[in-house]
Amino acid sequence: MVRIEDLTKTYLIGEVRVEALRGVSLSIAKGDFVAVVGSSGSGKSTLMHILGCLDRPTSGKFYFAGRDVSELSADDQALIRNEQIGFVFQSFNLLPRTPAVENVELPLLYTKQRLSRAERRSRAVAALEQVGLSDRADHQPNQLSGGQQQRVAIARALMNEPDILLADEPTGNLDSRTSVDIMETFQALNAERGITIVIITHERVIAEYASRVIELADGQILSDSSRQTAEVPMS
Repeated sequence: MVRIEDLTKTYLIGEVRVEALRGVSLSIAKGDFVAVVGSSGSGKSTLMHILGCLDRPTSGKFYFAGRDVSELSADDQALIRNEQIGFVFQSFNLLPRTPAVENVELPLLYTKQRLSRAERRSRAVAALEQVGLSDRADHQPNQLSGGQQQRVAIARALMNEPDILLADEPTGNLDSRTSVDIMETFQALNAERGITIVIITHERVIAEYASRVIELADGQILSDSSRQTAEVPMS
């Protein structure tokens, strides 16, 4: 699904050069559930932005589904981003005065698919069912808990049937019990539907829900380990 080779990313802040990534190489197979963990400044968010075609590397190669993304135009990268990648963010990013089901429908308005309103609604309800929220379809975000809002965001990310789901600190605004619910939702999507998932987090207890944990520090990979997924108690 993903292969990156000797990836670097350097930012210029005034006259200061910041090396966010320094020669990162890794592969992610279809069906993997990966957590990228590291402290602030480790390079994990920069890596996610490149994997999500939101940023370009300074050097190195990035292959997505067999295509050399680093050589593609901005328009072609945007097409991959819109049709093959699902995003889940810490802040949910839901439209505040819009029912959950309409928030979930939104990605279908920006694709080449010509779906009727009834087809969009049917797929949105099905996506909400997958995350256990079909009974909240008509609720607006301010009528939902933080965990419910994040599950709406996950359902929205699944609407274009993406090849990979990228989640940036998806439990960052949630309490520990709700974080468990969200991580169990990701586990179920991976185990039952085979969705490839990459989660960015600074919390090791969150990373342990994944079957593979990659630790970054100072823009480099410190460790890359695989394990069997299991329920992980939150303290």
